[in-house]
Parts: sequence; structure tokens; C-alpha cells
Amino acid sequence: MLNTSKKYIISGGPGSGKSTLIHGLQQQGYWCSEEVSRKMIIQETAKGSFCLPWIDLTCFSAKVLEEMIVSWTNVPLDQPVFFDRGIPDIIAYMDVTEVPVPDMYYSALELHPYHKQVFILPPWEAIYVHDSERWQTFEEATLINEAIRNTYKACGFELIDVPKDSVTERIAFILDFI
Repeated sequence: MLNTSKKYIISGGPGSGKSTLIHGLQQQGYWCSEEVSRKMIIQETAKGSFCLPWIDLTCFSAKVLEEMIVSWTNVPLDQPVFFDRGIPDIIAYMDVTEVPVPDMYYSALELHPYHKQVFILPPWEAIYVHDSERWQTFEEATLINEAIRNTYKACGFELIDVPKDSVTERIAFILDFI
């Protein structure tokens, strides 16, 4: 059996502070996997590709899944690892946009499990920034956050709500759980 007890997901809607939190954990020496979706948007845009979430979510989701599996596979097993989003996030984005979710996403989650406690960051308008990779309005980000929460619950995860606070306090809150 694979050791998943140290593979933690940090999730939530767009613009809730996940990447900043991941960066803070990295600065403290923790192994972290940055958000695959953001990286893929940058790469696909640079190529002039149509495989972008606002053009072809099915194509984009398949590429993100491949990269998430690579990230999941290439982490140390002997220390805590923090992922900026996990496979259930892909499922949530497909659900919220009413794109059918192929079974391969659920199979991939089963083959690449994470710790059952997932840290969820709430929508936070004060820190929300619209940019070239984050195209959603704050209202849409709030709806996506709810879809993410529902998907993680449906996949059997326990949600740990991370309070709106400084990065230092958020890190301390998470580390208290692990």
C-alpha cells in the first residue's frame, strides 16, 4: 500500500491565497507542488493552443491530470508534501461547468490517493486578484469554491477550513494538524 499519509492538498476557489501559502511553506523547507493548472495555462497560452479551460476544458483537464499524476509520483515519501490543488479540483471544475467527468479522473484519484484531510481556503475578496491565468470574477470564484468543497466531500475527504489570516498564521494552523 502506498504511503499517502503525508500527501496534503491545499485547495479552495481561485484567489483565496493557496499559491501564497504554498510559497510560504516552501520557504520554511516543506516540499510543495505548485498549482499545475496555472502552469498549464501559461504554457498553452504561449504555444497559442486552444487547450485552455475557457476554450476546451476537456482537453485542458486531461493535460492537468497528467501533470498532477507526475507531481504526485515525484515527491518524497518520508516527509509532508503539500499540493496546490489535487485531482478532485479537476472534477469540481468540470462539474461546475457541466462538462461530463470521465471515469478516468476517479480512477486516477483511486490510484493516486492523498491524505484524507484537505485544507480548504475560503473565498477572500480582499486578496482576490484578477490576472491572465485567473479569468473568473470573484463571484465565479465563490461558486467554484462551493463546487470544490462539494466534490471533496463526495470523494470522501474531510475538509479543514483554513481561516482568513496572515500567511504565517495560516501555516501555523495547517502545521498544527500534521
